[in-house]
Amino acid sequence: MSTDWSIQEIARLSGTTSRTLRHYGEIGLLPPSRIGSNGYRYYDATALTRLQRILLLRELGLGLPAIAEVLETQDDGPALRAHLGLLTQEQERLQRQIESVTYTLERKEELMAENMFDGFDHTTYKEEVEERWGNDAYARGDSWWTSMSATEKKEWQARLTQLHTDWIAAAGSKDPASDTAQALAKRHAEWLATIPGTPELSETYPGELYVSDDRFASNYGGLDGARFVRDALAIYLRR
Repeated sequence: MSTDWSIQEIARLSGTTSRTLRHYGEIGLLPPSRIGSNGYRYYDATALTRLQRILLLRELGLGLPAIAEVLETQDDGPALRAHLGLLTQEQERLQRQIESVTYTLERKEELMAENMFDGFDHTTYKEEVEERWGNDAYARGDSWWTSMSATEKKEWQARLTQLHTDWIAAAGSKDPASDTAQALAKRHAEWLATIPGTPELSETYPGELYVSDDRFASNYGGLDGARFVRDALAIYLRR
């Protein structure tokens, strides 16, 4: 014995409304499998499959006449493949956000000039970046970041993580003039120079900003670590 469902059950299961289902039936898009003696509409498994296709095609933006044509040909493969592509893109975007939030929780990291691009829509920080460093700085950084592949972005973020980790480890020596600290300062300066739109390294940038802005200091284990970075960079610049 085949199973069928009432119009109210189908509406609930599919997240649509009985009114919409009745409309689909009236225009021949989704006729009920049977109508009971009480006048109620019922739908079987075949109708459910057809409704799934209709809803997917609607989500792609197709109008009802176009959907009717697709269903008539029984070939909605291209439309479904396009929908799958959109879902895959959304999945990748969400995965980048998950990785970024995880990194932030682990590192307690916030926005700074070098890492304002974090897997989210970085235009979130557009106003702050433009106010602090100018419109051109944001435009150049944006163009650079969006031109990178996913692999390149991941490698860049890994490089940033390693740099922060090495700074925190070096700060334990409390000697910003040490060979280790100065090698890190050189590496830091060279790394900053690869980022278009980032202000030129100077004794006032980024050193003092690392200390004055709590969001910067958090990248280096706190205020003491930020002071160590500031002092090491200042010594490097004077040499």
